[in-house]
Amino acid sequence: MFTGFRHIRRLVGVFRTLARHDALFVFTRLGLPRTPLKLAAFLLLVRRERAFRDKSEGERLSAALTALGPAYVKVGQALSVRPDLIGDTLAEALTGLQDRLPPFDGKEARAAIEAELGEPVDALYASFGDDAVAAASIAQVHRATTRDGETVAVKVLRPGIEAAFARDLELARWGAGLVERHRPDLRRLRLVDAIGTIIRSVEMEMDLRFEAAAADELRQNFADEPLFRVPAVDWQRTARRVLTLEWVDAIPVNEIGTDDGDDLDREEIVANFAKVFFLQVFRDGFFHADLHPGNIFIDADGAVHVVDFGIMGRLDKRTRQYLAEMLHGFLTGDYKRVADVHIRAGYVPAHQSADEFAQAARSIAEPILGLPLGEISLARLLQQLFAVTERFEMEAQPQLLLLQKTMLVAEGVGRRLFPGVNMWELARPLIEGWMRENMGAEARMRDAIDDLLDGLEQLPRLIGDMGESLDSMSRNGLRIDPASLESFAAAQRAGRSRWPVWTLGAAAVAILAALLA
Repeated sequence: MFTGFRHIRRLVGVFRTLARHDALFVFTRLGLPRTPLKLAAFLLLVRRERAFRDKSEGERLSAALTALGPAYVKVGQALSVRPDLIGDTLAEALTGLQDRLPPFDGKEARAAIEAELGEPVDALYASFGDDAVAAASIAQVHRATTRDGETVAVKVLRPGIEAAFARDLELARWGAGLVERHRPDLRRLRLVDAIGTIIRSVEMEMDLRFEAAAADELRQNFADEPLFRVPAVDWQRTARRVLTLEWVDAIPVNEIGTDDGDDLDREEIVANFAKVFFLQVFRDGFFHADLHPGNIFIDADGAVHVVDFGIMGRLDKRTRQYLAEMLHGFLTGDYKRVADVHIRAGYVPAHQSADEFAQAARSIAEPILGLPLGEISLARLLQQLFAVTERFEMEAQPQLLLLQKTMLVAEGVGRRLFPGVNMWELARPLIEGWMRENMGAEARMRDAIDDLLDGLEQLPRLIGDMGESLDSMSRNGLRIDPASLESFAAAQRAGRSRWPVWTLGAAAVAILAALLA
């Protein structure tokens, strides 16, 4: 009960801030009537600030979230990829929401480093700049030099940031639960799951060892790509609240114009960027999910450097196959295939009409794909596709929404560098080649054999469990758990018994052995 009162008190504070910024429309979007909201603002003696009277809804909400603090900025950034929740216009406005904050004192940064690493800063670094070179909602970055003469970037968490985020995001989770309980029609949007995803993401961002591990994994994935570089981790000077990385000596992509008098081959850079993005998503299923112009750099050789690995996305193989088929279907105008893929993947219920879904896909794609090549946006296409899925009972897919946001930024970077080129058209041969390699007959056979081997690995354990069960039956008699009967019946109904799979798999292996003998 007391937790509820605490949340309500804090919710009143949020309400007052939204009212001052003329952003109470967020509550009407959730189905609350306008009159009680105005009455509540009147009783709380809240006046709308004059500065926001002529601003758009997106500008007012962005300003309100910024005033509420870092946790709300993170929520706003997450909502920018949920047009199904807040509409296309508002989602578009929130894409520019930044989490830049004034830096905290360099003395506090030094104290945090010494507390985490157990040594004086002067013993760890030959020099350490007390003035931050960048400051965001969770951490700030200082430039330093190691005792070995290497220039490094030292990232330090803000003091007390963990408790502040935990308090504010718990309020968001509580509010999402209220909406789901009282608005059953909005449950398909999975608000609680969406807030949970944000919370897990922020928790990982606030343990810089996870960011170091993500940077290291991405660096290893692209060790053979000379034109894509990830800074090396200095593990000896990294801990939960401190991260030390190789310094990136390059130009932020937002400082590079389209007609500067330099020697950069912009078309080649965009082609390389498209290739790298494709490899992250489809080859590795592990991609940088917080791309923005401040996190992307270009050096004198045209190589792309990325930093800030607090938010990374992962896609399992099944999702990558779905995504490849769907994008290929759109690019080739095969909308029936797009519909079939959604239904086969389980994203759209089987009782929905594939023909109607194909018609909806066509209505979205044709206006976009009919634009000049340089203006085609697959990210916008996905955004609109997710926005019309309500009528087809498609649940939100957080991993695809995160990818869509990343694609949107990638497109913006590509257009900035070389407006006449569409990076997805450059990546199309890669997508088609990946599909042939991973979704053809040989790939399906490999997957079947892998499933068979996985099943055979489990066989000794299953036999052991069966022996224990028979031994127990001999001592205690036969006892059947009703829940076990229901599970068995459900498996039979779903056709999930693995014995036929093993039998067919064994036959396939025998046939292959005979052919290869």
